Parts: sequence; structure tokens; C-alpha cells
Amino acid sequence: MERKVLVIGLGLIGGSLALAIKREHPNSIIVGYDKSESELSLAKALGVIDKNAKKLEDEAKEADLIILATPVMQTEGIIQQLATFDLKKDVIVTDTGSTKKRVMDSARVLANNGVTFIGGHPMAGSHKSGVTAAKEILFENAFYLLTPSEYTSRLSVETLKEWLKGTKSKMVEISPEEHDELTGVISHFPHVIAAALIHQAQRFDQKNSLVSRLAAGGFRDITRIASSNPEMWKDISLHNKEVLLHLLQYWADETTKVISLLENHDEEALLQYFAQAKKFRDQLPITSKGAIPSFYDLYVDVPDYPGVISEITAYLAEARISITNIRIIETREDVYGILVISFQNDEDRLRAKQCIENITNYDVFFA
Repeated sequence: MERKVLVIGLGLIGGSLALAIKREHPNSIIVGYDKSESELSLAKALGVIDKNAKKLEDEAKEADLIILATPVMQTEGIIQQLATFDLKKDVIVTDTGSTKKRVMDSARVLANNGVTFIGGHPMAGSHKSGVTAAKEILFENAFYLLTPSEYTSRLSVETLKEWLKGTKSKMVEISPEEHDELTGVISHFPHVIAAALIHQAQRFDQKNSLVSRLAAGGFRDITRIASSNPEMWKDISLHNKEVLLHLLQYWADETTKVISLLENHDEEALLQYFAQAKKFRDQLPITSKGAIPSFYDLYVDVPDYPGVISEITAYLAEARISITNIRIIETREDVYGILVISFQNDEDRLRAKQCIENITNYDVFFA
């Protein structure tokens, strides 16, 4: 008997989940539904899904697994819509959103109908979006957080894990409240701070245009997440408002502490402040995937002569190593004239480092 999976939302996450599920469950039928007809047609043409859902209700009623891979605000509305359908009693509904408490609260309407909803959050992403960027290996070694309710049976949780086995991710079960606090600290709050840093730089740029020119180096790197989808981050911020407000107050206290250290010219305390931050940062995992997509950048200190960039790229092409981006950093704190090469994954970056070091005497390093 064929089992059906309905994926609602065929962007990067939804498309990648569809591919991962098909890898582990080749006999399943993957049905796609998206408000964008072009994205839906593209998903079918690329083989990401087996079938387009012409009418959501008809496909939802036959599905064994329903995945809501939509923005968090849309997810709540789709849950309410699903609650009006006559779904299978053993169907499992899950989502992929970055916030969980509000979604889990909304999903109580499904539980009232005897339908199992298990919150989900695959903590992986990419700098590209849309179904064309989907790949079955996107979630490998990434954390996949599940937030079952107190009424969720063990069998349902294990069934969902079996469906998601092809993601090859690390499944972790936590409460919705714990999820929102954790992601608030390591993902949502950093996005707010990155946006704030950009706003501050923009204000100073109006006084001195050198700000934007000099910001092309390290400043651009540490604020790169501010380039994320504004609509999505507006929704996430409002969904996780209570946690963000608490963290922003803590940040205000931290800022006050630094102001005091500077005003008092407390050299020892400042040294300890930066030393403790360095120690904790240096202990963070390098290869593990986290809440914010990794940028696999390689820095090459190259000499300034015509053709040096094409020389480096030719070495990588000969070694069959693909690159996703390449740029020159003219000025960067303590580093000058650096070629930055970006890769799809850490394996390609390590191969590229070895390749360049074997052929040249250039200084090659990670940031």
C-alpha cells in the first residue's frame, strides 16, 4: 500500500525534506502544494515531488504525513484550515517553523479532532532560497528539534522520526518553551542585533561615506545575517516576542556594564571581559551545524599581480572543487588584500585549502 506525504510549501526546506524522505522511502508518493504555481510546476519538473496538489483538501484527506514548510504566520492559518478537513485518524502533521509555542497552541484544534501534531524545526538552511536550491543532504548532521505535546504518543514520535530518517539529522526532543528560548538566544536575537548594527552604520555613513567602504570587510561578515528575508524575520520576531524582549533587556544590561568599564577605565575588567568571550567562542563547535547557516569561507592572502584570481580558480577547477562565491577584501581588521572563496560545504573548503597549500606558498586560513 502506497503511503502519501503532503508537503505544503515548496521552498528550500520543504523541497529538501521531500527529497530526503523520498531517499529513505522510495515507494512513498510525495505530493506538493504551494501558493506559487510556478514553484509548484518547477518542483514537479525537477523531480522534487511526484504530484502537484490541485485541491488541498483532497490531498490532505489521503495523506499519511503532512509537512507544513511555510512561514510561521501562514502555518497557523493552514492548521486552522486542516482542522476543517476529514483527515486520517493516524495522520501525523508537523511543521518546520523557527518558533514553536504559538504554533503548538494553534495546533490544539487538531488534537481536539484526534489528529497528531508534532512541532518540528530542522536547524539547517542555505544562502539560496526556493525549490531550485533544495537538496536531500541539506539536513545531514544538523539538529532537528521536535516538540511533541504532552498528549503525543511515543509511537507517533517514533513514526515521524522514521519518516525523517533520510534527513540524517540529529533528532532532539524538547518543550516548545525551551525551543523558543534556545533559538531566541542563538538565532532570533543575533538577527535583531545584526540589523541594529547595520542601522547604526547607515546613520554614520550619512556623515562619512568611508563607513560603507570600510565596512566591506569584517563588518560585512559579522552582519551577514541581516541580509535574511525581512518578511520572515518580522514574523519570527513577533512570534517569539516575549523571549526577544527578555533578551533585549539583558542586552541593555550588558551594554550598561561595558559603558561602566570604559567610563571607569577598568583595564583588568575589560581584559577579562574580552578574554572570557574569546574562551567561550573558541570552544564552540566548528563542524556542527547550528541555527544560523554556516558560511564556508576560505581566506587566501594572495600577492597583487594580474591573473592571480584566475590562477587560484584554475587550481580548484582542476581539482573539481566547486565554489559558490569569490571576492576580494580590501580592508579588514588586521588583514589586508585577502581573497575570500566560499564553498557549499566544509568538505569542499578543506579540500580547497589543501589544494592551494600544495601548489602555492600563499597563506590560507579560516576566519
